[in-house]
Amino acid sequence: MAEIVVEVVLALPQRMLLKRLALAAGATVADAIAAIDLGDDAALVDPQRLGIFGKRVPPGQALRDGDRVEIYRPLVLDPKEARRRRAR
Repeated sequence: MAEIVVEVVLALPQRMLLKRLALAAGATVADAIAAIDLGDDAALVDPQRLGIFGKRVPPGQALRDGDRVEIYRPLVLDPKEARRRRAR
């Protein structure tokens, strides 16, 4: 069976998790996340906050060789509100 190699990234304020793994062809974003050990960081995974190379995708999105799966954190502050505060 063919394999694909992907990276899974989770950027936290104080550190970054980057794991490279080989999966079977046809694997999904959810499969990639399940294949890595996030430990306590698993609670940060929200199925609505996943992406591939900066584009949001659903957990069932099929992966291609070389994809980078990104796990996004919730925003601390809305970007529009941050601009308003800086403008004051």
